[in-house]
Amino acid sequence: MSTREDGAPSAPIESRDDLIEWFAVGCKPKSAWRIGTEHEKIVFRTDDLKPVPYEGERGIRAIMEELIRRYGWLPIYEGDNIIALKRPPGEPAATVSLEPGGQFELSGAPLETLHEVGAETQSHLDQVRAVGDDLKIGFLGLGFSPKWTLDETPRMPKRRYAVMTRYMPKVGKGGLDMMYRTATIQVNLDFASEEDMVKKLRVSLALQPVATAIFAASPFKEGVPNGYLSLRSEVWRDTDQSRTGMLPFAFEGGMSFDRYVEYALDVPMYFIYRKGEYIDVAGASFRDFMAGTLAQKLQRPELASLKPTIDDWSDHITTIFPEVRLKRYLEMRGADGGRWRRICALPAFWVGLLYDQSSLDAAWDLVKGWSADERQALRNDVPRTALKSRFRRYALLDIAREVTAMSEAGLKARARLDGKGNDERIFLEPVQQIVASGRTIAEELLEAYEQKWDRKIDCIFTEFAF
Repeated sequence: MSTREDGAPSAPIESRDDLIEWFAVGCKPKSAWRIGTEHEKIVFRTDDLKPVPYEGERGIRAIMEELIRRYGWLPIYEGDNIIALKRPPGEPAATVSLEPGGQFELSGAPLETLHEVGAETQSHLDQVRAVGDDLKIGFLGLGFSPKWTLDETPRMPKRRYAVMTRYMPKVGKGGLDMMYRTATIQVNLDFASEEDMVKKLRVSLALQPVATAIFAASPFKEGVPNGYLSLRSEVWRDTDQSRTGMLPFAFEGGMSFDRYVEYALDVPMYFIYRKGEYIDVAGASFRDFMAGTLAQKLQRPELASLKPTIDDWSDHITTIFPEVRLKRYLEMRGADGGRWRRICALPAFWVGLLYDQSSLDAAWDLVKGWSADERQALRNDVPRTALKSRFRRYALLDIAREVTAMSEAGLKARARLDGKGNDERIFLEPVQQIVASGRTIAEELLEAYEQKWDRKIDCIFTEFAF
């Protein structure tokens, strides 16, 4: 999740046009399109397989301090706590952040090619593994914490998480699990214009369940199979329906930046950030804030003097969690966490589909006739049955194979080569292997649990760590 730093006060919001413009400035010519990859890792102690708290000689803070000392990362503080790291000025703008339950995240720099994404990912993993080896700390690439209960899972000292933790149980059963026990891979991709944004948003929303199925890797909870192939995805279905989901309005006529603003204005807020403090306004909407009725809505007169700023709007947009999130780029949010090859495979899958016009057009031709009910039914099914889900008269696996072929064609057309002459299709190979076999990582894990591990979940910490 996003990390806030104090800086110069941002401009006040004068009108709705300011909200629309916040999105519109994201439009970029194709030559400026970039790939931003984010990936979370579940952190554990290798000697006793317990989760890693923030404090202590072998804590999350200790990992971050070692990354600062050895590799030149710079700390971002909240009070006395290091809550994130950033690269020094002049270097690529990557950050490391801690998620609510100690999941360790790299938010990668905007990069031009998948070859650069692969190198960035390898460099980051080399660093955290080197530090982890010395601290007897390991990292798992899965979508859901496989062993610990919610109560056993540590809490990170980031103030916005305290607001969210209080609010989540009021709006769904899965919110705390989402915060503290899930891990994901995301990719952030650009758009050229409002029209291009709308087409990419629609394609990626419709096909997000396909990505969820392909990358399903969270079949365990508290040491046993949980009945799902992607429990991470299932948890999101009951987190907070006012800020999650498949955004059916995006497929209606008139979809635009303004229409997304209309949606976001009514999504409940979590907080307002002022002078290093998070003011809890959970439940009130940004529309209330804009109208000057926040104090009245929450019956808190001390809020009457607060006026919305552009930074408030930016913060609010980061607390909306649909399957694809619109910011100044599009965030693909449907995949479980994974190891190096899948971290690179997810951006490969989406870059091939969205950054080549012929592949994007083909993907739109595939999904444009799907109804809102059909898209939602597919979203509901894939957490449990992944590629074995059905869509109309088809197996989802057949659709996944067709879409993967589109992505491969798009990557080939991009023709971005590494020093050995390989184009970006090499990063799509894990997806191609999964759709060729029809077996997800989750199914392989379940088979190992039953046949190889003697139903002992601890084996996953040695066989599936980075």
